Amino acid sequence: MDFNYSPEDEAFRNELRTWLEANKRHAPAPRNMMAEESDDDWNDRVRWHKRLNEGGWVAVNWPKEYGGRGATVMQRLIYREELQRLNLNEPFIGMGISLLGPTLMHWGNHEQKRRYLPPILKGEEIWCQGYSEPGSGSDLASLQTRAVEDGDYFVVNGQKVWTSMAQHADLIFLLVRTDPAAPKHKGISYLLVDMHSPGVTVRPLVQMTGGRGFNEVFFEDVRVPKKNLVGELNNGWQVAITTLMFERGGGGGEGVMNEVTELAELARRLPRNGSNAWDDPAVRQKIAEFASDAMALKYTGYRQLTRQLKGLPPGPEGSMMKLCNTELALRIALYAMELLGPYSQLEYGADFAIDKGKWSLRMLAARGPTIYAGTNQIQHNIIGERVLGLPKG
Repeated sequence: MDFNYSPEDEAFRNELRTWLEANKRHAPAPRNMMAEESDDDWNDRVRWHKRLNEGGWVAVNWPKEYGGRGATVMQRLIYREELQRLNLNEPFIGMGISLLGPTLMHWGNHEQKRRYLPPILKGEEIWCQGYSEPGSGSDLASLQTRAVEDGDYFVVNGQKVWTSMAQHADLIFLLVRTDPAAPKHKGISYLLVDMHSPGVTVRPLVQMTGGRGFNEVFFEDVRVPKKNLVGELNNGWQVAITTLMFERGGGGGEGVMNEVTELAELARRLPRNGSNAWDDPAVRQKIAEFASDAMALKYTGYRQLTRQLKGLPPGPEGSMMKLCNTELALRIALYAMELLGPYSQLEYGADFAIDKGKWSLRMLAARGPTIYAGTNQIQHNIIGERVLGLPKG
């Protein structure tokens, strides 16, 4: 990978930096994304999304024909760097930008692209993902939510679970079984469903952190127009895999390195034996180990970018990044609990909690990423079979 930016890349950076400097005052105040979110927090994020879109800074890597900037892989990296420089986040308001939009560009027909892509960019319609079910998580192809043809409609019955942002969503891209007699990877279809349809019920799943971002979604005789079928009937598994590739395709390790830096700062402030924890060589050694792992992740992410720059299909780096990122974040959170000692028992926002209790909140939340987007056990299997050439278990 060439680490030198082209003149076009530097021009992209300067244009973005100028716009962000002029508009950063409109960005939401930084908040702990793992804590419970208020309606005001959500509305602030939507407003920031819309402002970014007005400036042309939403979905920068989407093709220009669909409203993006056609940004290159390197420019997408620059985009993340410039937001991070100002301690700003991409305003994540659902799965439309990252998952459904790119999937529709590949599989959707002209009418579906015309109908759904513009409102995604404008933040006018929020999307969630209907994949996992109570009995079909890692073995997604065993899903049982049914869709039966009835004239110009499908009638959907079943349940989805761990549905992020369903409480805010206007629509859901949904995997359903349309041919129960077919082998489990066959007979699945990919539908676009209005969440405001009669028969759709959303119930929150309250997490240990107090957050309510996950939900159960129930479908009872929900009528879905056949024009909302993406791809071919009974061939939705191919469409679903495309979406999963986008879900697992991107991480650069920057967030974990930030956590390592914060952990080092915490160690310098924690009293221990008349000095502070940082003066203990064992503590410094552990934090240096985390820093080394985070740096290795960063350069593994660059390998993934190099494949994209060469026009190659996604490699095993996506699974490696997902596995190692989440495991490292979990190890950092658990070690922070060791450093804090009795203070680790104070919950987020409690009186006398160090750093307002953010470390205990991270510890409670750190298991989740090892499960969603394909459990880490599944990622081990992918790496073992596709990288190491081991036989299937």
